[in-house]
Amino acid sequence: MVEIVKPKLVIAISSTALFDMRLSHDVYQTEGVEAYASYQRDHEDEFLEPGEAFPLVTKLLSINDKLVGNPRVEVILLSRNSADTGLRVFNSIAHYGLNISRAAFSGGNSPYRYVSAFACHLFLSTNADDVRNALDHGLAAATLMPSKKKQNDLDELRIAFDGDAVLFSDASERIFKQEGLEAFYENETRSAYQPMDPGPFKSFLEALHGLQSEFPMDSCPIRTALVTARGAPTHERVIRTLRQWNIRIDESLFLGGLDKTAFLKSFNADIFFDDQQFHCTSARDYISSGHVPHGIANEILD
Repeated sequence: MVEIVKPKLVIAISSTALFDMRLSHDVYQTEGVEAYASYQRDHEDEFLEPGEAFPLVTKLLSINDKLVGNPRVEVILLSRNSADTGLRVFNSIAHYGLNISRAAFSGGNSPYRYVSAFACHLFLSTNADDVRNALDHGLAAATLMPSKKKQNDLDELRIAFDGDAVLFSDASERIFKQEGLEAFYENETRSAYQPMDPGPFKSFLEALHGLQSEFPMDSCPIRTALVTARGAPTHERVIRTLRQWNIRIDESLFLGGLDKTAFLKSFNADIFFDDQQFHCTSARDYISSGHVPHGIANEILD
């Protein structure tokens, strides 16, 4: 009997997101490439401390323990290091028992181009330029923001998303920014039955939904939430779009312009993705957040 290989959820993670590499980065910044390489070799048996994405990665990989058969979640390491300077990273991966076996060390160049080659659904990095490059090539990516959050004790992996310019295109947000709130309301009411175009994170949400479908709803280890500034009457188009995509969102918070931080804290998100850096920064005491530098809000910031 031939075993059916089910699709994986594949996440690409930079070494600086997975581990705290601030000390070695300081060496690179102040003393240059050769000193950095020497420092990494001299300390390659000293294990790196967990970085911003470490708790997320451990929860992602633990999902494989709950399913029978081939692993359904894979984490790929992408790094600007060379293989030589990256040995310390792999030694640290082994030390913490992380099941990460695939990697690309790009020797100082941006590793974003390997996101597509590895068929990754998401790329997380601390390097904003790498993230922008990935987004410009149609890939879901986010810049991890430093946070003070400690890992929650929940067994569930909880992921929260903004809507416009993240799950959905920024077309509606452009109307709001350029023509005002009244024009936005009129457009969304008029277009309530017209599904929105996908945003950069639609394929990632779709892959998450596929993984969720492997579990009974009452014991699924993944929980998702939409946390959007939208409120009535603009909520209807969102609901109908997700229905047309046949994608499940476990919780939907239509905040009508309220600050998102308290709601993200109540949801106990492991990570939140938003196109506006302000929302990511304001929540950093309570949650990890990924800034998605996509859409008109980021064009204005530029």
